[in-house]
Amino acid sequence: MLNLSPDNIDKKIDRERAKILTIVEAKVATKVALRLLAIFSFAFLVAMFLPWTQNIRGAGNVNTLRPEQRPQTIHSVIDGRIEKWHVREGDYVEKGDTIMHISEIRDAYFDPQLVERTRMQIDAKQQTASSYESKIVALEIQIEALKKTRDLKLKQAKNKLIQAKLKVESDSMDYEAIKINADIAQTQFERMQRLEEEGLKSLTDVENRKQVFQRANAERISIQNRLLSSRNQLLNAEMEIVSIDAQFSNAIAKAESEKFSTFSNLFDASASVTKLENEYTNYSMRTGMYYILAPQNGYITKAIRIGIGENIRSGEQIMSIVPSEYELAVEMFIRPIDLPLIKLGQKVRIQFDGWPAFIFSGWPGTSFGTFGGQVFAIDNFISENGMYRIIVSQDKKDYPWPEELRAGAGANSILLLNDVPVWYELWRQFNGFPPDYYAGGKQRKDKDYKD
Repeated sequence: MLNLSPDNIDKKIDRERAKILTIVEAKVATKVALRLLAIFSFAFLVAMFLPWTQNIRGAGNVNTLRPEQRPQTIHSVIDGRIEKWHVREGDYVEKGDTIMHISEIRDAYFDPQLVERTRMQIDAKQQTASSYESKIVALEIQIEALKKTRDLKLKQAKNKLIQAKLKVESDSMDYEAIKINADIAQTQFERMQRLEEEGLKSLTDVENRKQVFQRANAERISIQNRLLSSRNQLLNAEMEIVSIDAQFSNAIAKAESEKFSTFSNLFDASASVTKLENEYTNYSMRTGMYYILAPQNGYITKAIRIGIGENIRSGEQIMSIVPSEYELAVEMFIRPIDLPLIKLGQKVRIQFDGWPAFIFSGWPGTSFGTFGGQVFAIDNFISENGMYRIIVSQDKKDYPWPEELRAGAGANSILLLNDVPVWYELWRQFNGFPPDYYAGGKQRKDKDYKD
C-alpha cells in the first residue's frame, strides 16, 4: 500500500470485482472525518464565548407568603365536653361558621343563670355605692352647717367679749371716780375732826361728815365689787369663745371622720362593682366560647378530637384547617458561602415537583417547564440544617404558577446571577472559585466597593 516495492500490483487487481477498494483508495471517509472534526472544533470554540448565566441551585418546598395563610390548627379556649359536630372533614367553612358545640365541665360555671345573678350582684353593689355617695353629700352639708354655726357662735361670743371689756373699762372708771370721792370724804372727815377738837366745829358737823365718808366708802366697795364682777364676765366671755371653738371643732372632726369612713366604704363598694363587672364580662364571653367558630375561610382537613362526650382542655388541638385564600411562595435553603450573592428582588427559576421540565441551568431562557420567581425575604439567622432560608415569591411579570400547586410540594430553585462567557465559567468551576459577586443583576465594579 505504501508502494515501497518495485513490483506494482495495481495492474493485477480487478477493480470491478473490488469496488470497496476503490472507495477506500478515494479517502472520502478521512476527508469527512476531518471536516466534522473541524466543524466541531469551531463550534466548540464559538460555544466557549457564548454567554452563560451563573446560578445557585437550592432545594426546598412550597409554602405561603403570609403566616396566617398557612395550614393551622383550631383550639378550644376553655375546657369543655364535645356535644355536637357541625362540619365534616373536607367541608368548606367561612369565617364565623360554627364548627363544634361544647358544654361546661367546671363546677364553678354549672349555674345556667350565672350571668344574670352576677348582673344582680352588680346592681346591688352599685346601689350600695350610690347610698355611700348620698351619705357623703349629707355629711358634707352637715359639716358646712357646723362651720357656719361655729362662725356665728364665735361672732356672738366675741361680741360678748367686747361688751365685757367695755363694761370692765366703765366699772374701772366708776371705781376710780368713787375712790377719789371716798378719799376726799375721808380727808374732809379727818379735817372736821381736827376742827372739832380745836372747837371750831360742832360735833354734829363731825358726825355729818363721818356719815358722808362712810357712805362714800360703802359706795366705793360696791363699785369695786361690780368691777370684779365685770372682770369675771370678761373671763367667762373668753372661756366661752374657747369652748365654742372646741365644741364645734370636735363636731366637725367627727363628721369629717365619718365622711372619710364613708369614702372608704364607697371605694370598697366601687372595687367590688369593678370586680363583679369583670366577672360578668368573663362569664358572658365564656358563654360565647361554647361554640367553636372558624377563624377564617378554608377547608376542614383533619379532626383530632372526634368523640361525642369527649373532654377537651383549653389550648388543646381539635382540628386543622387550610385557608382557601393564600399566596404561595417557595422556601429554599442555600449554603452560607452563597449568601452574599443573594439580594432582594433577585430573579429565580423554579421547578415544581409533578411538573415536567427540561432545564439548562446556564441558559434559563431555553429551559422548559420552569416558573419565574424573585427573592422576597432572606433570613438573618442560620437554620438548624446549617443553611440559610430564602423566601421566593411569584414573579408577577412571568407566567403564573400552576393553580393546582399546593403548600408542601417540593421545589428546586435556580437563583440567577451574572452573565459570563462559557470559558470563564469552566475556568471558574475547574479552579473551585465562587460565582462573581454582583449588584442589581450586573457585575460589581471597583467603584461599587467604595460605596
